[in-house]
Amino acid sequence: MTSRIDYFRVSPKAIQAMMQLQKYVNGSSLEHSLLSLVKMRASQINGCAYCIDMHSKDARAEGETEQRLYALDAWRETSFYSARERAALEWTEALTLVHEGHVPDHVYDAVREHFSEAELVDLSLAIVAINGWNRVSIAFRAEAGSYQVADKAARGVA
Repeated sequence: MTSRIDYFRVSPKAIQAMMQLQKYVNGSSLEHSLLSLVKMRASQINGCAYCIDMHSKDARAEGETEQRLYALDAWRETSFYSARERAALEWTEALTLVHEGHVPDHVYDAVREHFSEAELVDLSLAIVAINGWNRVSIAFRAEAGSYQVADKAARGVA
């Protein structure tokens, strides 16, 4: 698939604004391993090949296991994830698929058992950020496979 627009080059101020949100999320108290799972899961749901490639490479570089990455799409069927991670993944799915019934009370109640109010806001903003990146990357056909882990530091993106 051929890239449509280099959105980093064409609209640097807009991308800088998105990167500021990402920078905030990355600096939050949420575990980086948890954020990696959230990014991967939302990207799977949205079908963003570029982001799946990026975040799987980043997660592996940060020590995530192949087993947990491969099973992420079926997280409910495994015991590979902690209760906190499972709550975050369910919250990720509810927010990413908000059009399918909004965010049910039982999902909110489950995530609140594992996250403080501030953490839940930060988790929600992390989900907003990755969904935004997914949509931009899909719309402009960011080329999957081209991402290198070192790109993260060069662009200030996570």
